[in-house]
Amino acid sequence: MIRASLAALALSCSFTAVAVAQESDAYLWLEDIEGTKALDWVQRENAATDQLILGRPGFEADRKRARDILDDDRQIAMPGEVMGDMITNFWRDAANPRGLWRQSPLDAYLAGKPVWTTLIDVDALGKAEKQSWVWHGADCLAPAYTRCLVSLSPGGTDSDIVREWDRTTKSFVDGGFALPQAKSSVTWENADTLLVATDYGAGSMTASGYPRIVKRWKRGTPLTSAETVAEGEAEDVGMNVFALTDRDKRWPMISRGKTFYTADIKLPNVDASRYISTIIPDTASIRDVIDGQLVIFLNQDWANIPAGSLVSLSLADMSAGRQVPIVTAMTPTKAQAIENVSATDNILWVKALDDVEGKLFALRRDPKTGKWSQNEVPLAANATVGIAGTISKRDVVLATAETLLMPPTLYAVSDDQAPQPVQTLPATFDAKDMTVEKRFATSKDGTKIPYFLVRKTGATGPVPALVHAYGGFRAAQTPGYLTGQPYRAGPLGLFWVEDGNAYVLANIRGGGEYGPAWHQAALREKRQNSFDDLHAVAEDLVATGVSAKGKVAISGRSNGGVLVGAAMTQRPDLYGAVISARRSRICGGTTRCSPAPHGSPNMATLMCRRIGPSCRNIRRIRRCARA
Repeated sequence: MIRASLAALALSCSFTAVAVAQESDAYLWLEDIEGTKALDWVQRENAATDQLILGRPGFEADRKRARDILDDDRQIAMPGEVMGDMITNFWRDAANPRGLWRQSPLDAYLAGKPVWTTLIDVDALGKAEKQSWVWHGADCLAPAYTRCLVSLSPGGTDSDIVREWDRTTKSFVDGGFALPQAKSSVTWENADTLLVATDYGAGSMTASGYPRIVKRWKRGTPLTSAETVAEGEAEDVGMNVFALTDRDKRWPMISRGKTFYTADIKLPNVDASRYISTIIPDTASIRDVIDGQLVIFLNQDWANIPAGSLVSLSLADMSAGRQVPIVTAMTPTKAQAIENVSATDNILWVKALDDVEGKLFALRRDPKTGKWSQNEVPLAANATVGIAGTISKRDVVLATAETLLMPPTLYAVSDDQAPQPVQTLPATFDAKDMTVEKRFATSKDGTKIPYFLVRKTGATGPVPALVHAYGGFRAAQTPGYLTGQPYRAGPLGLFWVEDGNAYVLANIRGGGEYGPAWHQAALREKRQNSFDDLHAVAEDLVATGVSAKGKVAISGRSNGGVLVGAAMTQRPDLYGAVISARRSRICGGTTRCSPAPHGSPNMATLMCRRIGPSCRNIRRIRRCARA
């Protein structure tokens, strides 16, 4: 089979013929990625790859099967917002590439038999208005949900227009609120007033290209007359406005993004005449409101409460400028990390990781004591769990669950009944002869690094192993359905396991698998921890007989592409092949990036090494990694 040929080709790739020059770099010309010499080299390498691979028996059959999997348009109609007895969904398929914003009666949706009515056909709207509209969402004002602020981007840029839309007439409102194209942030303050952060002209944007000024815009008045309510600094990332709803009480808020990971939050005062500062730490993240409490997530320790915890703060006390009780809602164990939080009328739903397995918790607050209690609501073992939406008045959360071998299912979940399946995707492969194991490797500094191993039941090694990792931006790599993650491996991972090889998903530091500390343990001068963690996983595969040195391939995309490039340069003895996919520039468009896990994107220090022409590449790979 072509798959076996690919495995043999990739894993026989040898680095022993490459002399790594310590003082001079004979391959520096590869840095000119658009240069004639570099592009000619790419063409020669690709031609050699094509000659070796494309004509092999079974290649076309494998490619067709992979395309069929990737082109499968079956999908779960994921919930949007519940508006009374209706629920919305944004749907895209081959017939509607720009999408349909639609609604169904809630009970029909929960029964798995939705009856959809189109609200906005984005393709038809674009055709009628002669614009290439891309959907950027709708903000409908509760509790009536009659008027909505619809955001549309021409061509899919990060700027958009905003227009007021009527859900009852299914049309834009003549003379209603309308913002011209810009990088805007807008939300309802009330039915006749908006908070607007947008481009107001010279000096109104930050150096990062986002709004610096927030104004209050009243219905029937020109935007130019709007009153300024908050300003940021030119060196900030930008100002953002949003609102959270606690039953029928709407809480508009202003966020001043100072850096990539810090923001100051302002709330309306008692009479809502102005926005005031709060005690919320600038490193904390706003999660939701419930029972008069603002729930925040701590990215750093605060008030003797450890990072990674959920804390509740009285909105009324903050609004009135009174002393605010700081109450812990949930502190995860050392094995846990809180990821997503969403509130219904009486329950705070928390999706957490427990040794990288998804768990769902229901938290309730005692109104007399203010204390929180919690209980776990089981969904599936060794799964990726996600909060997809909520039905507030029913205290129901819509949650998804999937494993490496089980396709996604959407459930309606309450804390006193068994989860009810709403929709399940069909399997794309037969998993009866495959098994998943969760294992732990020991990194250089003694840290235990979890990883998931997929292979045929009863398999014995050593066999070629494909390891995927990311390790950045607080993003945990959870065990989602094998073919549903094309950026990881997708059909390649399936074919790899079917041919008797091992597929591995590594949970290295830099991500969010164990909360803020796991992420911070691989930032900047600690970046080597990510590389050491990946090496530890590969070495554990060798030590336990799953694979062998030279038979381990590593794969990464974006931040993970940087990771595997650096790992390969450090341990060419350990890895037999590398799949590295990343942009040559971290930032796009006119937006300026703030320092991220690697430091400034403009840092001149690079670690560049060579793979050499003896290693054939399926795609052009840039061989440089941030130091």
